[in-house]
Amino acid sequence: MNHTSCSVPRTSSQPAVTRRQFLAGASAAAVGFTILDPALVRGADANAKLNLGLIGCGGRGKWITGLFAKHGGYNIAGVFDYFADRANEAGDQFKVPAANRYTGLHGYERLLAQPGLDAVAIISPPYFHPIQAAAAVAAGKHVYLAKPIAVDVPGCQTVADSGRQATAKNLCFLVDFQTRAHPAYQEVVKRVHAGQIGRLISLDAGYQCDLYFEGMDAEFRKSKRDAEARLRAWAIDRVLSGDVITEQNIHSLDVAAWFADAAPLKAYGTGGRARPFLGDCWDHYAVIFYFPSDVTVSFSSKQVGFGYDDIMCRAYGMNGTVETHYSGKVSLRTKDDAFNGDTRNLYEDGAVRNIAAFHEAIAKGDFANATVPPSVRSNLTTILGRTAAYANREVTWTEMMQKNEKLEFATSSLKG
Repeated sequence: MNHTSCSVPRTSSQPAVTRRQFLAGASAAAVGFTILDPALVRGADANAKLNLGLIGCGGRGKWITGLFAKHGGYNIAGVFDYFADRANEAGDQFKVPAANRYTGLHGYERLLAQPGLDAVAIISPPYFHPIQAAAAVAAGKHVYLAKPIAVDVPGCQTVADSGRQATAKNLCFLVDFQTRAHPAYQEVVKRVHAGQIGRLISLDAGYQCDLYFEGMDAEFRKSKRDAEARLRAWAIDRVLSGDVITEQNIHSLDVAAWFADAAPLKAYGTGGRARPFLGDCWDHYAVIFYFPSDVTVSFSSKQVGFGYDDIMCRAYGMNGTVETHYSGKVSLRTKDDAFNGDTRNLYEDGAVRNIAAFHEAIAKGDFANATVPPSVRSNLTTILGRTAAYANREVTWTEMMQKNEKLEFATSSLKG
């Protein structure tokens, strides 16, 4: 299994930044860490070096594991991917012994049983996040989970339960949203919630980007298009990715829900697919979300074409406006005050901050796991928008939750 995120789109005012440039600018490694027995890593020592396992060895999995290694507080102790070539690539990169490289559908269970393992970073296709995170918590491991947390309502509920169980077991469970870790985003959200722009009236949210995943489509065309091929091309597969509105557009919808500080009551949506890919994901959406207190969010996205890339959210209040851009400017304007921030290197900076926060929470014994509930809410918000768009009608939150639709991926033909 591999989770290969695309490069982050440039904002309208910023140049594109490649993954290679992000990696080149990574922070220097911390020093002076010692390895502790897993049973002692419960807030015992801020200098504890945690034994970390990687679940999902695709492009983003290897990239973020490099950031864990550079932090200095982690020892990369084991890797898992369904595909042996992926596991071996990561194993070679991080000098993981061959015995600690696991493959096959259930290889992550063998990783979780590896002696001395303290924590896992789950960067696999989103469909597998709930079951892998639940297994990790059951095995007594701290969990660092990529977004989205799930592809369907039952999966979101499973992750919510895993977060609660982690807290009860004195385990850390952190969901990696880069925007929520950035001081500029935190500042404008705090000001909005404090009423600085007045009563919130409406929001605009968008995720506009070029044509992604052409390589996955090309490889899928050459394959048997069986379950293994779908795993290789997971990002163009609706079930494995949750579709683009959940797998990628969640960045902007997460910020909208953060500003609104609530879950939407209902949504009306539409959309479709125009790109000539074999996968069944849509490539454009338009959704109106209705939040409490008569707040509306107008959302649109595209993953096709050329000439405009942005991940943004704009909040309009009675007395002012906030504008945010992923890897761009974050600003607040009222007649009496202003705030200007820059998130130019957010893709890496946010991950670096979250990796540090994960280690610090474990060292301090902070197991409140505050990132889980808003991540569940935002993930469900994307599913509400997807459900409304697929049906091309209004769908309420209550209807979506009661239906509790589960997406199914047949694994019977996969190697165990």
